[in-house]
Amino acid sequence: MSAAIQSVVLGATGYVGGEFLRLIAAHPTFELGGAVSESRAGDAVAAVFPHLATAVGETAFVGHDEWAGRIDRGSRVALFSAAPHGASAAILRSALERASARDLDIHVVDASADFRYAKQADYEAVYGEHGAPELIEHFSSGLPEHVDGTPTAHVGHPGCFASAMLLAAVPLIASGLTGGELFATGITGSTGSGRSPQPGTHHPERHSNLYAYKPLSHRHAPEVRLLTGQATGTLPRLHFVPHSGPFARGIHMTVQTPAEGVPVQALKTAFHDAYADCAFVELVNGTPRLKDVVASNACRIGVAASDEAVVVTVVIDNLVKGAAGGAVQWMNRLCGLPETAGLLAPAPAWT
Repeated sequence: MSAAIQSVVLGATGYVGGEFLRLIAAHPTFELGGAVSESRAGDAVAAVFPHLATAVGETAFVGHDEWAGRIDRGSRVALFSAAPHGASAAILRSALERASARDLDIHVVDASADFRYAKQADYEAVYGEHGAPELIEHFSSGLPEHVDGTPTAHVGHPGCFASAMLLAAVPLIASGLTGGELFATGITGSTGSGRSPQPGTHHPERHSNLYAYKPLSHRHAPEVRLLTGQATGTLPRLHFVPHSGPFARGIHMTVQTPAEGVPVQALKTAFHDAYADCAFVELVNGTPRLKDVVASNACRIGVAASDEAVVVTVVIDNLVKGAAGGAVQWMNRLCGLPETAGLLAPAPAWT
């Protein structure tokens, strides 16, 4: 492996931020150069994430104006943003200015939505005013499995629901075996709503419960449509209904499409060929299960077909493959490292 690359996490106190810190601690090349949090600057990381105590020791959070000064001039830096949607762009603008002032050789992977759209107008139609539109051209978006090489210096990683849908939709549309209309149902764990308590993530509300929210109007749908079109050349019609599940981690996604007489073996071949060289994606016999992937960067996919329809089921961990793990996978590539570096720990299964 190469010499250590200093890794900085912006928005490091949230669930995704905590996963970045956990993955960096086990990475063979990335070394934590700064866990950034304005609200908790000076506090011990282990006070916020006790489960990381043996990995982070006495490390404390630092403010946005501190991290760059702690890194030697000219160093290689992997900068991850777990800052909130709408805030990340402006924070990253300032971070890149600080990096430039210290001649840092830097790559950014943003886990927020701020750089998932190639056009400012597309972003603003969903999220409102963009915080740093001048940076959009320096970012590209998509899953590593669907994008060749490194088109730009920085990446906006797709969202968690979007990652699960894209893993089903892209091979399905690219195969030509079906039409371009997709019906998706996704169930996510409570960590997908972030660390701040909300009625929808409060345990008594989620426990032994299951309910849909924002049917046909969830913000990930236009992202998935555009990224599927980018990967396949076909812009699908997508009808997405998300659900809140009674568990903490994971996403179970079901994508269906009308299709007459598609042989199931042809469908399996299409998915096998699409992901043959992808270390984290596995096509399984039957249907995949969440406990086989939770807390890992793995994705498992199952396919089925009848005389009238095709169905694809996908399971991923929302915080890992759907956020921090997928972002580390991208950063590995941007830094010229093996894409699997630091990401091969298996799922614990009995969570």
